[in-house]
Amino acid sequence: MSFCSFCGNQIIAGAAFCGNCGKPVAQSQSVPPPVPPVTPPPIPPSVPVTAHQTGSVKFEIIEKERLNMVRVELKNSAFRYESGGLHYMQGALELESNVPGAGSILKSMVTREKIVKPVISGTGEVFLEPSFGNFTILDLKNEEWILDQGAYVASEIGIEIGAYSNKAVSALFSGEKWFQTAVAGTGKVIIRSAGPLQEINLVNDKLVVDGPFAVARTPGIDLQVKKATKGIFSTLVSGEGIVNTFTGTGKVLIAPVENYFNTLIHIVRGIDYKVQRLGNKS
Repeated sequence: MSFCSFCGNQIIAGAAFCGNCGKPVAQSQSVPPPVPPVTPPPIPPSVPVTAHQTGSVKFEIIEKERLNMVRVELKNSAFRYESGGLHYMQGALELESNVPGAGSILKSMVTREKIVKPVISGTGEVFLEPSFGNFTILDLKNEEWILDQGAYVASEIGIEIGAYSNKAVSALFSGEKWFQTAVAGTGKVIIRSAGPLQEINLVNDKLVVDGPFAVARTPGIDLQVKKATKGIFSTLVSGEGIVNTFTGTGKVLIAPVENYFNTLIHIVRGIDYKVQRLGNKS
C-alpha cells in the first residue's frame, strides 16, 4: 500500500498517477506522511468551592391546613435559623451547630433568643416549624433592622446577627429588656408576627404605640417609654398608662391587628381564665 507524497492520498495499486492530485506515482511513498501532533487545550486549575460561597437560597411562605410555614430551597448553599425551629428536611443536607462564646450567651439571656443559631447547608429543601402567626420576608440591601423579641426566624448566611442595646428606662418599661436582636447586611431575613405587617415611614416624626405590636425598626428610630398624658393623675384617669414612643427618621414595622387564628386563641384563653376564676370563687 502506497500513498502520495504530495497530498497523502492512498494510491490505487498499478496506477501511474495519484487519483487525487495527479502527481506521478514514482514520487509516492510507502507510508503516510506524519500527522502533526494535536495539542489539547489547557485545563484550568480547579478551585475548591464551599457550599457557603455559591448556589442559591429560596425562601417561600406556604400555607397548609390554615397554618403558615417557611419552606427553604437550597442549591449548594446554606442558611441560618432560630434554634428549635426545624420541622423536617430532605436532601443532601448537613446541620451545623456552633458553640457560642460568653458574649453570645449573655446576649441570649437578655434577648430571650436561643443561644445557638444552627446552619443547614447543602442541596435540598427544609421546612421550619408551622405557626398560626404570619411570616414576612425582609430583603435587606446593606441595611440593618432591630427586631422584637422572638421575631427572628431565619436568614441567609451572609446576614450578621447581633444585639442592640436599649436605653435603661426604655428597657425597664417597654417589655424589650436591655437588648434586642439586630440583623444587618445584604440578603433575606424571615421574621414572625402575630398578624400582617404594616410599614410606617417616619421623617423626623413620632409614632406612639400602646402595646407590644411593633415588630421591627431601623436604627434611625429611637425607642422611648413615655406616659400617654403629661401628669400622673391624667395618666390614671385616661387608662393609657405607659406607651412606646418611636421618634426619628426611618421605618417601623407594626402588626396592629392579629390574624383570625391568634385572635381566636386569645378569646378562648380569656374565656378559660374567667371560668377558672368563677370556679375558684365557688
